[in-house]
Amino acid sequence: MNLPDFDRWMQQQQALVEAALQTWVPADAPAGLGAAMRYGVLDGGKRLRPLLVLAACEACHGLSAAALRAAVAVELIHAYSLIHDDMPCMDNDVLRRGKPTVHVQFGQAQAMLAGDAMHTLAFEVLTAEPGAEAAFDTPAALQARLCALLARASGHDGMAGGQAIDLASVGRPLTEAQLRDMHRRKTGALLLASVQMGAACGQAGPQAWQALTDYGAAIGIAFQVVDDILDSTQESCTLGKTAGKDLDNNKPTYVTTLGLDAARRHAQALREQAHAALARSGLRAAAALALLADLVVERDH
Repeated sequence: MNLPDFDRWMQQQQALVEAALQTWVPADAPAGLGAAMRYGVLDGGKRLRPLLVLAACEACHGLSAAALRAAVAVELIHAYSLIHDDMPCMDNDVLRRGKPTVHVQFGQAQAMLAGDAMHTLAFEVLTAEPGAEAAFDTPAALQARLCALLARASGHDGMAGGQAIDLASVGRPLTEAQLRDMHRRKTGALLLASVQMGAACGQAGPQAWQALTDYGAAIGIAFQVVDDILDSTQESCTLGKTAGKDLDNNKPTYVTTLGLDAARRHAQALREQAHAALARSGLRAAAALALLADLVVERDH
């Protein structure tokens, strides 16, 4: 797959995800809740996590309809986490994806409810009553496995636990190992789950599953390393969010812990680990996954 083919593939997959989100996220939820939900998740973002789901499914020759459900679910979890993360009791940020954050636009209470509703909607997307559409395109055993992977990634040992460590680390220096553990949970867990959910929709044997797990773990940390680099080197208008926020809040980052040059080298090493994992996966259709790893490290926002 060359870069023009990859760009076309991304555009096609992003369009599928956007259309599915438009369908699933209700506009008519009570008392303006639907408007807050749609504002928080539609028409913005890189859709990296859904792309990882769909690319892993393709690599494993999986069920595309099930993978699309998984892609929507993981993006809903990601969007809900951003809404809550931006609130005054957390990071107190006012800019996300180039527009005011949900709590700025709709108020704190509505933002909290919008995040809660998207959290639960993610699991509604993955499951279905007998006879409903999902019962045909996503077998019951697969529904359960996808729910388990997503729940673990977003709970106490994943994203929520990482955020708790993040809040407790303000003003405290962390070792590289402590920083890695925090971001393995806060950022990496959902990116890893995206890869695993896509693989679960297909026919990944033990060798491929372990290789994809190693790949997902590497890009999960690489994403955060690059985020920290961009936070210290780019302007807010490029990032679409407030630049320098972690430094202003006295939070440890890979740049403050390792230094800028060492952080850049670390990101490149993690990309190499991701590529090496794909090379030993035995999967012949993993080109999109390889290029997504490159995108994680080479992006400018």
